[in-house]
Amino acid sequence: MNALFWAEANGITSQNIDEKLVSGSPEVKRVLGEEPGFGKPLGLDDKWAYNVIKQMGNYAEIWDRNLGKDSPLKVERGLNALWKDGGLNYPFPWD
Repeated sequence: MNALFWAEANGITSQNIDEKLVSGSPEVKRVLGEEPGFGKPLGLDDKWAYNVIKQMGNYAEIWDRNLGKDSPLKVERGLNALWKDGGLNYPFPWD
């Protein structure tokens, strides 16, 4: 979940993730697996966050597709939004 919140907060989507991987900050490159060693402490491949976001999208994309504006339910995010948008979701720092 944190990777999904983090991606949303950093403007990383399933559509622009490859561009962000090339032009992003050192943190973006580390989390998305360009620097070796990020996944190992978690028992995962280094590209785990990249793969999830590329295939499923960030938290907003998943919400919109399954519950929100792009679904039949049209549920507002409300408290499920990021903190900066009035919600409770805040990504924990990766450092």
